[in-house]
Formats: sequence, C-alpha cells, structure tokens
Amino acid sequence: MSLKTSIILCTYNESKYIENTIRKLEGNISNLELVIVDDNSSDGTVEIIKKLNEKNQYKTILRKRSRSLASAFTRGIVETTGDYIGWLDTNMDELAPKFNEMIKELESGNDIVILSRYVPGGGDERILLRSIGSKYFNLFARTILGLPIKDLTNSVFLMKREVMNEVTFLGYGHGEFFVEFLYNAHKKNFIIKEIPHVQKKDQSSGESKSAPNLIKFFYYGAMYVLRVFVAILRKRN
Repeated sequence: MSLKTSIILCTYNESKYIENTIRKLEGNISNLELVIVDDNSSDGTVEIIKKLNEKNQYKTILRKRSRSLASAFTRGIVETTGDYIGWLDTNMDELAPKFNEMIKELESGNDIVILSRYVPGGGDERILLRSIGSKYFNLFARTILGLPIKDLTNSVFLMKREVMNEVTFLGYGHGEFFVEFLYNAHKKNFIIKEIPHVQKKDQSSGESKSAPNLIKFFYYGAMYVLRVFVAILRKRN
C-alpha cells in the first residue's frame, strides 16, 4: 500500500465547494486521510460534511468560537497521522490531481513541495490588483528573507511528516503564517520544490474571503509585510 497522505481542509461557509473538493481528493489520492476543521459555518457546510461522513472516514473538528485560517490549519495538523501532510483551499478542487505529482516529488527526495505561480509554466489570472499585489509582495519577501523560493503565499503544499520534527507552524493570523514556515524550513536546510500552477480567475464578486474589499485587501497586505519582519526578529532571538 502507498504511504498515507493527510490533507487538511479548513472550512468556513464552503457549501458550494466542499463536496466536489472531497470527491476530487478521494479520486486522486489512493491512501487518503482527510482532516476537516470547520469554523462554525452557517451556510450548510457542516450538514454536507456530516452527510458525506456517515461512515466516519474523515476526521472532523467543528469549532464554535474560533475563526482563523492559521489556527484552523494548526488544529488540523494535530489530528494528522499521515506520512505526508498537505493543505488545499476548499474552493480549489481543480488542484486535487496535482497531489499525485507532489507525492512523486517527495518520493524523489524533496522534503516540501509547493504549487507556484512564479516558476516557468505558472501564472495568476486573478484581477490586476490581487495579482500585482501578490507578485510584488513575493518579490519583497524573498528579497528581505533571502530565499530562493518564488511563491511564498500560494500555500497549497505537501510535505514529509519529518519536517514537523524541526519546524512548527505558528498558528495565528491569516495566510501569512505560511511565509514564516517556509522561511524557517529553508533555514533548517529542508529541500523545497516548486511546481507550476496557474491560479484561476477570482470567484464572483463578494465571495473571496482573502480580499473581499479594499480595506481587507490592504489590511491583509500589511499583516503579510509585518510577518516578514517578525519572522526575521524571531529567528534572531
């Protein structure tokens, strides 16, 4: 039997996507452990998860008072038992087939595999504000942190379990926690491989959780920049 792969899904009002994403993961990963952390969804997501999980084949954590991507992911990590551990945004079901390629990259000697928009073959089809903002933040972050990694913020990844013996996820904030994780993993000399990924166009207006309006867009942007400097200071102490 192939090694077990644990995939974490962090959900909050994902009723439009959750079933299709689970089906795609099940269809593409032969020995799958699915860990779902829901942050008190109110749109029927939990009911769909319960219906799909009648045989208790998934590990589900239903949080009532917490709502944070980073802390949800960290909570999910605790529940994983797989040889490989990864994460997928619930509304990106089209990326499920990529995990086969990522597993092969781990089998060939890499420690962490991430999907990247900024290596040859990658791209970003989102609206100009988001695609340009992401591109230049990544340029800024990898320059300040001294990293060879092109895409620090996509966050769809798969890693060997052994990485967790040396590097931990600091579970606060939004997606910026992943920037600090990659920085620390690189400093520990883990081999990080990027494979190309084209990010699809934005969801319909009002559905994006990461940048639904300009205020939140710039707020999250500021948090990402701050986390870069926090990572450096934390490493020096």
